[in-house]
Amino acid sequence: MNGKSYWRVGVLAILAAAVAMPTLASAEGKVSGKVSFEGTAPKRKKLRMDADPVCAGSHDEPVLSEEVVVGEGGGLENVFVYVKEVQGDFPAPSEPAVLDQKGCHYSPHVVGLQVGQPLQILNSDKTLHNVHGMPKVNAGFNFAMPKFVKKKDHQFDSVETMVAVKCDVHPWMSSYIGVLPHPFFAVTGADGTFEIDGLPAGDYTLVAWQESLGSQEAKVSVAADGSTTQDFSFKAS
Repeated sequence: MNGKSYWRVGVLAILAAAVAMPTLASAEGKVSGKVSFEGTAPKRKKLRMDADPVCAGSHDEPVLSEEVVVGEGGGLENVFVYVKEVQGDFPAPSEPAVLDQKGCHYSPHVVGLQVGQPLQILNSDKTLHNVHGMPKVNAGFNFAMPKFVKKKDHQFDSVETMVAVKCDVHPWMSSYIGVLPHPFFAVTGADGTFEIDGLPAGDYTLVAWQESLGSQEAKVSVAADGSTTQDFSFKAS
């Protein structure tokens, strides 16, 4: 066999090995589900914004508390669902997570990000806000954002679930931040559903956290290139 034949055989062997080798996508799966509220949903309180005319004038309809938000079909909104522990190294994205102050409330009400990922805090209102973060593991922060200050950046250096945020100027404003070492988390939408994609195949503990109803855990097995369903149900204590 001449040199060209050896080269051709070598190339064919490399190609065959590449075809046989599982891709990253085939070693990953996803977990999805729905978080529901059991029983009669609590009545949402009307927020009193009269103390600040800018806040009161930002809404045509009454603004309701987001402490417990139950949609049609019993779906529970704003639940932070995350994987408790994942083996591997997951670099933090450079794209920031965003927490906006709009209409004198935080949007979104619950946000997740990775350790080291930038948090961009916006002020879309023409009034003074004060962003007061109250972590127990990370360093606390407390700074004013007058109407002419439209953006502030912050970063968390340690894992923490959850970090409460409030506005000292407008006491009805509250938000929660989940800080994780990996990207495998989600916040339930208006229908209570969530989806966590790209999870390496394996066995995990899935956590569902709600600010006033507590936390629940469930064991899940994620197959390579497969989909796992896990639902949660909360009820008033």
